[in-house]
Amino acid sequence: MSLPDLPFNPAHCLINGTWRAPLDGQTLALIDPSNGSELTQIARGQSRDIDASVEAAQSALNGEWGSKTALERGRILTRIGQLVLEHVDLLAELEAHDVGKPLTQARADAIALARYMEFYGGSADKIHGETIPYLGGYTVYTLREPHGVTGHIVPWNYPMQIIGRSVGAALAMGNAAVLKPAEEACLTALMFAEIARTAGLPDGALNVVPGLGAEAGAALSSHKDVQHISFTGSVATGALVQQAAGANVVPVTLELGGKSPQLVFEDANLDDALPFLVNAGIQNAGQTCSASSRILVQENRYAEVVAAMSERYSALTVGPAMDDLNLGPLISERQKEIVTGFLAQGKDLHIAATGQIAEGAPSKGAYVAPHLLLCSDPHHPLAQQEIFGPVQIVIPFKDEAEAVAIANGTDFGLVASVWTENGARQMRLAKALKSGQVFINNYGAGGGVELPFGGVGKSGHGREKGFEALYGFSTLKTVAAKHG
Repeated sequence: MSLPDLPFNPAHCLINGTWRAPLDGQTLALIDPSNGSELTQIARGQSRDIDASVEAAQSALNGEWGSKTALERGRILTRIGQLVLEHVDLLAELEAHDVGKPLTQARADAIALARYMEFYGGSADKIHGETIPYLGGYTVYTLREPHGVTGHIVPWNYPMQIIGRSVGAALAMGNAAVLKPAEEACLTALMFAEIARTAGLPDGALNVVPGLGAEAGAALSSHKDVQHISFTGSVATGALVQQAAGANVVPVTLELGGKSPQLVFEDANLDDALPFLVNAGIQNAGQTCSASSRILVQENRYAEVVAAMSERYSALTVGPAMDDLNLGPLISERQKEIVTGFLAQGKDLHIAATGQIAEGAPSKGAYVAPHLLLCSDPHHPLAQQEIFGPVQIVIPFKDEAEAVAIANGTDFGLVASVWTENGARQMRLAKALKSGQVFINNYGAGGGVELPFGGVGKSGHGREKGFEALYGFSTLKTVAAKHG
């Protein structure tokens, strides 16, 4: 199936409000993971394209965009959100082809993108300073001001949502942005840029340069005129981005990997928990930083939980994104090799259940059936490492202390969930779990645009979403006026 007609050339970059070919004239093939065919060619941006984008962003700050009031910025973002809603079907189709995400999930991401624009549009003029009581004869107050040019390196698994929470927050605070989308999936990033341009975002306020991480991404993260970097991706690449930005003493927001647990205690309401236990692990074929890849279950409920999850797993079907089944393909053949490699490492684990690949699914699609594995050793590699595929590990625990030790026993700390009716236990574990987010008797809280998101340990640092993201995309200035 071919792509729909687009109002831009996918092989172009958007720089200073104009679609143009990359300066070196090179392109990359964009592959549909549902069938392995080439969707289109995209730009292979290089350092010169990044230079031009940063220059355009700085010009926007010195000109029309920098002169906008917070109210005016908010109105533009709100218009962008409205236009996103008008293009939900197109965005969902592009994301399904590009990422391999089932249409229903892709549509939910497009609606979430609109919500981010609405939220940040409405909050742009709600960021206030404060007055500070000080010495006699002084008036002291603080101002929150934009960093300037911000760089955004966005991964392939949730392009629309991560653009919304990153670029949306940066623009709301008055920064000008340079976006480097993932080379595996950038069509919705390009479409979003066109929507923003149509909505009246001034030229240069948002620039988009597709390309390879080692080329365009490295050029952006090390650019001397970029004042803040936002990166979502792997731990290894995040460390390189931080090192590059550190040479320029530039702050970095890192949202990296996860090995997020759900803790199921003996008094848990399994009817409520079961959909979350499964869906939080297999959404987007498990290619989610906050995926619930570890299910920790108290021993006297272990067999019951495994049986209930196995029944659901056995009914899961994987197939082409446009068929809108439970799961789509992985992003690429390379990612399929990584996930199947992990499964080979776990051949000593018991397979409780698997889903199935749909009959007639293209042989060149990057399909992996979901696997539910049982593990008694919380230190097993598959219980420690981020697989980034549809694989969940179920681990038993004896008591609360052991549950906390297992949950905190990885390098990651992004999300955790606790299933218990015991209110005191809920409060204890909310404090004891080393995680950026803890959910009690739920997982994810419906996405939660308003809820600060980020991790501890190797899950990264800094916070996205909510007002915390706005604070992160601003710098605090203290003004002390002596007046006698």
